[in-house]
Amino acid sequence: MRRWLIPAAALVGGAVFLIAPGPRRPGLRAPFEKRNYAHRGLFGPDQSPPENSLPAFAAAADAGYGIELDVQFTADRRLIVFHDDTLDRMTGLHGWVRDCPWRIAKRLPLAGSGEHPPLFADVLRVVNGRVPLIVEIKSRAEYDGLYLDALCREVVDALAGYRGDYCIESFDPRVVRRIRRMAPGVLRGQLVDSYASNRAEGAHPAHAFAVSHCLGNVLGRPDFIAWCTEKENWAVGLCRALGAMMVQWTVLPAHDHAARARRYDGLIFQWYAPAPREEPDE
Repeated sequence: MRRWLIPAAALVGGAVFLIAPGPRRPGLRAPFEKRNYAHRGLFGPDQSPPENSLPAFAAAADAGYGIELDVQFTADRRLIVFHDDTLDRMTGLHGWVRDCPWRIAKRLPLAGSGEHPPLFADVLRVVNGRVPLIVEIKSRAEYDGLYLDALCREVVDALAGYRGDYCIESFDPRVVRRIRRMAPGVLRGQLVDSYASNRAEGAHPAHAFAVSHCLGNVLGRPDFIAWCTEKENWAVGLCRALGAMMVQWTVLPAHDHAARARRYDGLIFQWYAPAPREEPDE
């Protein structure tokens, strides 16, 4: 036997161990498959109604779309539905969402409108179990274990009595690991962006490679991979081959919706109006 075969096999085996998703759970996957999910609710390029606002979520639910949304803590640890780490783009106020108390955040105008950032509990009341939810827990590298424990526990507790289908995802494998531990019966997903996108955002090459190639799956063993619209890398393809449910974000009008719907189990879309459900292939 050639000497290189053993280390090569060990390297391949180690990669598979790190990247492998969790075992298939068809019953948990079924409510989410072949659905189209309104990204941050149903909103337009003019932010009317604004993204991640109660009217945007109501419009998506009324139309029968699943909904993708983002949750994070305010300074006083209220669960707010807001995408960006900072308030700047959507409210005009400079600063981190995590440093803003709820008494201030709740009065901030979203995109200059009369709408304001909602609490997660308010969104759950508006949707009221009508459509499936993909709940993204926002995280940052500087958040320590205690902070992530509190954030994930708050999300899990908020959803405990919710009468509707939901799953939880995050870009941070540490979050997915916590959901695996705190709520093993909940479908969980690993959000993945490309190496190029991670590098463009300032990530170190090693970190960009690790997160774009799903090396954190060993922590959370996700049920699904939520991949960007770029070509899949080999690691994401391996997750697909190993049976992970595959979701794609964020599909825009310029993309070929039909082709992507044939390849993915669910699509997170923005700024157009596909059918709420995809018809199964004949």
